[in-house]
Amino acid sequence: MAHATHAKQLPADLSAPALVDGWRNRALVVGVIFAVLAIILAFLGQAQDPEHLGWDHFLRAWTLGLMVTWGFAVGGLAMLMVQYCSGGKWGLLLRRPLEAMSRTLPLVFVYWLVVAVFMKRLFLWANYPTDSSTAAGVKAGLLSEIEKHSIDFKRPMLNSFAFWWVSILCFAIWAFYMWHLNRLGLQRDADGPETTPHWIKRLENISGPGLVIYAFTMTAASIYWVMSMDVKWFSTVYGLLFLVEQGFQVLALGIVVTLSLSKEEPVQTILRRTEQHDLGKLTFGFVMLNIYLTFGQFLIIWSGNLPLEINWYLDRIRGGWGVIITLDFIFHWLIPFTMLLSRDLKRNKKRLIRVCQFMIFAVAFNQFWLIEPNFPDAARNLHFSWGILEYIAVPVAMMGIWVAYFCMELKKRPLVQVNDPHLAEILEPEHAIA
Repeated sequence: MAHATHAKQLPADLSAPALVDGWRNRALVVGVIFAVLAIILAFLGQAQDPEHLGWDHFLRAWTLGLMVTWGFAVGGLAMLMVQYCSGGKWGLLLRRPLEAMSRTLPLVFVYWLVVAVFMKRLFLWANYPTDSSTAAGVKAGLLSEIEKHSIDFKRPMLNSFAFWWVSILCFAIWAFYMWHLNRLGLQRDADGPETTPHWIKRLENISGPGLVIYAFTMTAASIYWVMSMDVKWFSTVYGLLFLVEQGFQVLALGIVVTLSLSKEEPVQTILRRTEQHDLGKLTFGFVMLNIYLTFGQFLIIWSGNLPLEINWYLDRIRGGWGVIITLDFIFHWLIPFTMLLSRDLKRNKKRLIRVCQFMIFAVAFNQFWLIEPNFPDAARNLHFSWGILEYIAVPVAMMGIWVAYFCMELKKRPLVQVNDPHLAEILEPEHAIA
């Protein structure tokens, strides 16, 4: 005998539960504690390091924190546009967290300002604004001939003015899409269900071109902020690597937030195992694409064996860095890949949350491997000092403050968008009881 099944009903209160306030408070405390620790470590490093690199390590670690938080803010905006273009019930679960991620862009801009102001301590090219200065640098033994040639050749792009105006233009474009899509999201809620086809078409028309613009601006930012730290090296797939990694980390954070919110209403009502499983499969796809592009870049450069290209990898393999790249492979691909292969894991909330939390850590670990060996004191020379500890303290402090800001934004809107074509379907029971 078949038992009747009825659609679930949304609760009257669709706002974020009180546990989000707890997340915010704990994140803020962690951010403040690690910020104080990071400053202490910088002073200790400056005093004990014979080359006085304490604050240089602080700025390198700051760049790591910038890249991770930027990945959440801009990647969240991009994933929001992907959802508007592709549709799917998973968007009903992630839309509000993605909007909140995108609205943290002002904080990321403040983080970037620190890098821009102190660019001379991070970017070799910023110290040599003219051809004569690079020639003087070679005579003083501060530059090699290859570095001089690279800086002079790339000077139309690698100069302080271009760094500022390109970055500010990118932030302005991201801010426009952030404001526009978030504004339209609220307007869509205010309209009746008969306007749904209009909103689907309108958001698709905005998001389609927006994704193309995102790809170009995100590539420009990743080149200026990280790749240009090594003036001799370049990769045509570099921006795409950051694009895929942003999807990797945004989905991981989105799953952590959504599954954690499902302990209480209203997410408890709309989260089904089917959509949870779908989110796990989508994340698995980004894990696969990430290793495909990363290994493809390595294979092409390694097989070409050109001095200007292969040295970038040698700086990150030799002198102890082989341990880091091995761990990066294990953290960034092997563990997420093997875990997310399991159907049962993708349907288990606690296990899926743990895997996604680990994936966020893996993103930060990978950024360390990308950033630190760009500098002469670290290339092919993995060594432990106060500066290495700053790679923990500074990003954790920045992430703590970012998470607190994210929680504030998440509280500003209802967690469920009621004018969504998939709402009725997602409220249906998953299986009839026979």
